Amino acid sequence: MYLMWVHNINPTLLKLGPFEVRFYGIVFALGFLVTYLILNHYRKKQEIKISKDDLDNYIIYIILGVVIGSRIFHLFWDIPYYFTNPLKIFAIWEGGLAFHGGLVGILFVTYYFCKKKNLSFWKFADIIAIPAALFLAFGRIANFINGELPGTLSNLPWCVQFPSAEGCRHPSQIYGAIKRFIIFFILIALYKKKEKFKDGFVFWMFIALMGLGRLLLDFFRDDPRFLSLSFGQYQSLIMFIIAVFVLLKYYKPFQKPQDHDALT
Repeated sequence: MYLMWVHNINPTLLKLGPFEVRFYGIVFALGFLVTYLILNHYRKKQEIKISKDDLDNYIIYIILGVVIGSRIFHLFWDIPYYFTNPLKIFAIWEGGLAFHGGLVGILFVTYYFCKKKNLSFWKFADIIAIPAALFLAFGRIANFINGELPGTLSNLPWCVQFPSAEGCRHPSQIYGAIKRFIIFFILIALYKKKEKFKDGFVFWMFIALMGLGRLLLDFFRDDPRFLSLSFGQYQSLIMFIIAVFVLLKYYKPFQKPQDHDALT
């Protein structure tokens, strides 16, 4: 016989009439705020050449890129539901923001912004990857609080009975959060030694580690599968393959930046 923890966490921290403050929304807002503060820190240190006004505008680009990209990708997970409940498309406070879409969105707007302002895309990418890993980890904890993305059936002592699924399940959200915290600390360690690497190395390590971690851990997630892999796993496999190819082709981690060609 196994122990079972029944999930009964209220995802709403505060409710005033129709207005709700959810843990998911708090994580989202803090993620953008901390990203802004980190970028402003490096702006003051002149590691990134950007004006205060441009940084203020850039954070708006980030918000739009992440929200629109992640929401669009999420809609493909359950097209019939959103077709019959179109207003739910805009209910991002209830969760439903796909990581891969958010990644595409933030890369697109960052590339556009850096091109427009003649800034180094790779410097921005290296910096943004670090708070991204951290708040993606907190985002998985918010997923757990929401009771969404339940894992596969399990009889382990830490299995959880989620309100949205039958039986005791792996807390796959917590597994994902732990993975992302580990990636966050790896990226911090790499960035502290950034003078050894070309710009973009930290970012591509983020892509490789996130792709590999998601590919492996999603076996514990109760998602539809095609040829043994879920939609998210196929996306993560592509991420991992691209990142490994780029790292092997353009980066030699133990050489000084001037010792090898820059990634173009």
